[in-house]
Amino acid sequence: MELSRRDFLRIAGAGAGAVALSSVPVLPTAAPSRYAAFAAPLTAGLSDPALQPKFTELVPNALDPGFLFKDLNERGGPASRPNFRLRARQTVQQTGLIEPKNGRRLTTPVWGYGDSTVSWPGQTFQVTSASAGGADETTVRWENELPNRHLLPVDENLHWAYSLHDAGSANGVDYRQYSIRKNGVPMITHLHGGNTDFQYDGNPEFFYGRQGLVTGPQWDFVDGGFTNTFRYDNAVPAGNLWYHDHTLGITRLNVYAGLAGFYFVRDEVDTGTADNPLGLPAFPYELAYAIQDRMFTDRGALFYPAFPGDPFYAEFITEQGIVLDPALFPGGGPTALAEFFGDHMVVNGKIWPKADVEPRNYRMHLLNGCDSRFLVTQFVAVNAGATDPSSGTPVPFWVIGSDQGLGTPAQTDTLVIEPGGRYDVVVDFSQVPAGSRVILKNLGGDAPFGGAFGGDLDPDDLFPDRQTDRIMAFDVVVPLSDVPDDFDPNNLSGYGGVGPEDRTRRVALFEGTDEFGRLQPLLGTVANDISGTNVATAYTWFQPPTETPTAGDTEIWEVYNFTADAHPIHLHLVNFEILDRQDFEYDITGTQTTTQHNGTTGDAPEISNIRNLTPASVGSEYFENAPKDMVTALPGDPDGAPPTGQMVRIKADFTKSGRYVWHCHILSHEDHEMMRVLQVG
Repeated sequence: MELSRRDFLRIAGAGAGAVALSSVPVLPTAAPSRYAAFAAPLTAGLSDPALQPKFTELVPNALDPGFLFKDLNERGGPASRPNFRLRARQTVQQTGLIEPKNGRRLTTPVWGYGDSTVSWPGQTFQVTSASAGGADETTVRWENELPNRHLLPVDENLHWAYSLHDAGSANGVDYRQYSIRKNGVPMITHLHGGNTDFQYDGNPEFFYGRQGLVTGPQWDFVDGGFTNTFRYDNAVPAGNLWYHDHTLGITRLNVYAGLAGFYFVRDEVDTGTADNPLGLPAFPYELAYAIQDRMFTDRGALFYPAFPGDPFYAEFITEQGIVLDPALFPGGGPTALAEFFGDHMVVNGKIWPKADVEPRNYRMHLLNGCDSRFLVTQFVAVNAGATDPSSGTPVPFWVIGSDQGLGTPAQTDTLVIEPGGRYDVVVDFSQVPAGSRVILKNLGGDAPFGGAFGGDLDPDDLFPDRQTDRIMAFDVVVPLSDVPDDFDPNNLSGYGGVGPEDRTRRVALFEGTDEFGRLQPLLGTVANDISGTNVATAYTWFQPPTETPTAGDTEIWEVYNFTADAHPIHLHLVNFEILDRQDFEYDITGTQTTTQHNGTTGDAPEISNIRNLTPASVGSEYFENAPKDMVTALPGDPDGAPPTGQMVRIKADFTKSGRYVWHCHILSHEDHEMMRVLQVG
């Protein structure tokens, strides 16, 4: 029997721990929107985004000298002998939220990184590459001073740090003896995009608690054992990296609480100074913005859904016919949900902020730090003081680089930014009349991304009275200075790609269900012979590694997407070249059993007969001609007859040996098994 994806999820949802309601009909192919429940009314007690101010708060620039970490050796930056000591702890921050009835400013408890003070986002590292005379490495001591209570609801039934009982540690520790209340919140910081030795990379099983009294199982296999002093390789080209928490099973929560920040490497070409040889805008005309989405209570606290009645709960639990065991989920939660979409847009910790700019070129580093939201961005010109971007005229801009450095410049008026992705853009504000406003607009929906945006979205994929179509504003009100404006995209040499490959590897993306019947995204492998039955195998995190490159080798990875949605795929350690894409057809011929962390089982679709691979392309809204560590794996139509998918090919050099990971950068996905070990060497 061949099954559609919708049939598969309906049947698999009746697995162990779930109750399949016989009254729930099979959805017809012509159902309005798979995500209609995402547009449910706001839960009582939450902040109403329509009542919050727009474009009144000035946005912090993460590249302002006052926002840079000061090196312990040199007391300044960029640091050439960088040595930092940072703490992760709780603080209180004003985000721009107000009490609508009286205009009183609200404060928000958050977590942040810092030295004497902490902030969300954490302050910015700026270091000099070894090629430009900087040190070979940056040293950072990461102190865990997080409290014995999480800001957000923790689903302890997930595969997470304190649920490990057969973790493969040398001393056989049963981590179920630990708890946040007794031992504090575990953390582990990942330098996203770093070419880092494995013990300092932020592998989620290298977590540690306060004072390092509890340490993850992989520290048992490191010479010298646990350390919270990490070393980062500076023998790399200039690039826009970022750092964030990566703790097993609670990454989404720790990052949501505020544990993230920028990390810039400068070299002899991209110096970050006004006299750089490329003529690129430099501070104060170089800006760095972390874009995130959040929900807040009406008192200003961060809100994250996990219980019945919360946004998205019905979509992923109730409407799937799932009844969670009350002994494990008292009151129906807290439970992890498959995705999260906030209704407040936040830039560098401020809701819907603004910047005052001159009529000239500005360089902007844009980071999508959202949990699940793909951003589809435009800069649109509107009248002074306007807050609605819908009638704005798109302003063309240059995209000059991406995750790990400069690429081949391309001009566009629309840019897709995947979760975890960074893009280096130059916007010329002299294109609009002085005194006017330019709004950074979002054409992406409030639902899982499948490639559609703007007018192609189903209305049910948008929040009611949607405010997430606007991110921040730029008011062109500052007089033009006498600082030269020398930007010319022709000064950039372009991206040369990665050298010849040694082998090709096939990997896969699945949607299955866990032991409770909840949607569970997974990674896996695809067989060399793709024309037979059961040609793709889904795996959970802790099963033996299947991605095992040899250190020094260059590999092409073919990433086959068998799901209904796009996934932003991230490989630790490497940067890669995106080669091309192909559409394909396949069959779902049954189900395969997946092993869960607690000894139970879940399900994933059995994939057979992959065929009719044909070249596919993406539009100018995708910028991929640059060194990347993120790739958007787009879907086909898994509900079609036959179902279709898309395969994207990337090519990477695996330069160091050790235990790394690869995963989907939808944080709710990686926390629920869409992550695998990448064992190099």
